[in-house]
Amino acid sequence: MPSTPSGPPSRRRTLLGRGSWAETTRVADVLRRETVGGALLLLATVVALVWANSPAGGSYLALRDTVVGPAALHLDLSLGTWAADGLLAVFFFVVGLELKREFVAGDLRDPRRAALPVLAAVGGMVVPALVFVAVTLRAGDGAVRGWAIPTATDIAFALAVLAVIGNHLPTALRTFLLTLAVVDDLLAVTVIAVFYTADLQALPLLLALVPIAGFGWLVQRRVRSPWLLLPLAVLAWGLVHESGVHATVAGVVLGFTVPVLRSAAAGGPDAGPGLAEHLEHRVRPLSAGVAVPVFAFSACGVVVGGWSGLVGSLSDPVALGIVAGLVLGKPVGILGTTYVVARLTRADLDPDLRWLDVLGVAVLAGIGFTVSLLIGELAYGQGSGRDDHVKVAVLTGSVLAATLAAVVLRSRDTAYRRIAEADRVDLDGDGVPDTYQQE
Repeated sequence: MPSTPSGPPSRRRTLLGRGSWAETTRVADVLRRETVGGALLLLATVVALVWANSPAGGSYLALRDTVVGPAALHLDLSLGTWAADGLLAVFFFVVGLELKREFVAGDLRDPRRAALPVLAAVGGMVVPALVFVAVTLRAGDGAVRGWAIPTATDIAFALAVLAVIGNHLPTALRTFLLTLAVVDDLLAVTVIAVFYTADLQALPLLLALVPIAGFGWLVQRRVRSPWLLLPLAVLAWGLVHESGVHATVAGVVLGFTVPVLRSAAAGGPDAGPGLAEHLEHRVRPLSAGVAVPVFAFSACGVVVGGWSGLVGSLSDPVALGIVAGLVLGKPVGILGTTYVVARLTRADLDPDLRWLDVLGVAVLAGIGFTVSLLIGELAYGQGSGRDDHVKVAVLTGSVLAATLAAVVLRSRDTAYRRIAEADRVDLDGDGVPDTYQQE
């Protein structure tokens, strides 16, 4: 007598499954905006490189090193420093808003869905750091100090590349990359605050809590007036800068204070969008259209010195470690962590995806750029010889990662486009395209 099943078959957990319609719409909107920001970022980089390596290169360096600001407040900084410390604080404010929105009102408010991109981001930072240390360990001269340079992922650049080449890729992949990059930036800011703070001043840091608390009190009461919020934000930034902690940390902390939901009492995403979405729509164009491109313009103007200069820069163990960390360490860390999570949780990849898709996104995350350049300046000093090698390596590694990812994801995008076209002509829903039936 055959035995009967004792119950319904167990369903295995799915990794990178489809998100909600609201999440799909939001990610598509972010991709559209970041495409413009990524184009401006690329344009600023090219202009800086061409200008710095032209006969008028001296004027570029003079402009970047021009000092402005009140010396009495210790804010007599070069324009390059203002771009790195000031404008990037705007970028990280948007990062703070985006991250909080993801975990409060996005699909990733579910810890089970959030665990994968968070762990993948951690793996995507640990492995590149280990690769860099392995390459530079015997170099001496403080080379290991730049271990965090290849750990960052540039949101604007990576999403811009994905938006251009991945029109038909599943939304789950885009959401995965967006969340991965945001968490990656948060971890990068933490690394900057902990490992790249040379001289910590406790009093200014404690005093910074006052304007941050005031800013938080106002936004919790839905105050939108820039005349009230901006002075508090600038004061918090100035005090954090004076404390020795990199001032971009202030941007993230201020972003975390902004409420995501319209009504906290509702206790769920159905309460509707809150002030965070309003501020993100207002500030993101400033971040993507001004802050990040201007920083790229100030940071990427390195004198390469022709082919021999390029080869010389890349022969530095620090440069080799950065390129290896971005191009090899990033995909190994992200893909390896995702695979380990799948095995440990006995989960299956979503049936609509392939591991090759995850590999493409993991390679794309090797675009370090903005935050990598920032960490390089903090590690070795702006304008130093090694800092120039860092810039060449970050540019080289990011371009290689973007090119390799474009090859992989373009082929996958073509495959998904063909599937979509076949589904569109299956009018009767029998799983067979009607064009085939007519033939």
